[in-house]
Amino acid sequence: MHTMKQDIIERINLLAQEGDPFLFVVNFQGDDAFIQKLSDIDPQECLYDFEGTSNVVRQVEPPFPSEVQWEVDAPSYASYEKSFDIVKNNILMGNSYLANLTCKVPVRCNLSLHDIFFHAKGKYKLLLRGHEKENRHFVCFSPETFVKVKGGRVYSYPMKGTLDASLPQAEEVLMADAKEAAEHATIVDLIRNDLSRVAEDVRVDKYRYVDVLHTNKGDILQTSSEISGRLSRNYQAHIGDMLAAQLPAGSITGAPKNKTVAIIEEAEGYDRGFYTGIMGIYDRGELNSAVMIRFVEQHGDGLSFKAGGGITSKSDCRKEYDEVLQKIYLPFE
Repeated sequence: MHTMKQDIIERINLLAQEGDPFLFVVNFQGDDAFIQKLSDIDPQECLYDFEGTSNVVRQVEPPFPSEVQWEVDAPSYASYEKSFDIVKNNILMGNSYLANLTCKVPVRCNLSLHDIFFHAKGKYKLLLRGHEKENRHFVCFSPETFVKVKGGRVYSYPMKGTLDASLPQAEEVLMADAKEAAEHATIVDLIRNDLSRVAEDVRVDKYRYVDVLHTNKGDILQTSSEISGRLSRNYQAHIGDMLAAQLPAGSITGAPKNKTVAIIEEAEGYDRGFYTGIMGIYDRGELNSAVMIRFVEQHGDGLSFKAGGGITSKSDCRKEYDEVLQKIYLPFE
């Protein structure tokens, strides 16, 4: 199981108690992290913009090329089907009832990670310029909140279910889709359970509301829910433990978590690295964090986009394959 390493938990606990605002970025495995006080972050190494909390100096925005090249080397349907079948067979055998299957897709683009960071729209944006060998050279523009802490309560906003907004009656079609509804219900149940490990009075405040995401290929509709719980009075001493208890995020693994993580590792056949990990800022009792989806990574031979989707017993391989390709986009308006 992917549990956060104890030294990472302790570093987050310590910084939260010291009181200075800090940024944390933790990989999917929970064994590697970039954690720094905001005042110590070198903008040459790391840029962030989390719903307006940012270290970006606006005047230095790079010029935008007149035409954006964006070519996707889509995985062959046969190779996706092989991974899909491993997951689907495990679901049919009862080992999992929801699994998030992802893949690493080479893309060719005439923009640098720096360009993408500046021009991409996203609630949570991060550019980390570290060692490629350590999977630390990437940009993320995530629409998905992981957890927020405000007023002594912890909030989670799982996202599950997407549809092309240009389709006729798109919102009605999405809300009526039995597979999407079942997947969403499973994740809400899982997150409610995760929050109950660290909070009292856990409740679903909003269920299956629709957001619109803007992309360079048109708009996408996405459904989310809001779940919250009351933290203990001394929660500020245990922020690292609170985060660790929620990991890995339910929306990008599945249910039951432990077994599903093993299934997707077998099916995916690549290292997610920081993709589907978490990133966030803690500042004097308040926390704002995101799941690292919508993710472009640089390595020696170019760029890769990592993307995925939820598989259930009702999933159709061709439809899931198309949905993954739909998510490989740059969110420019």
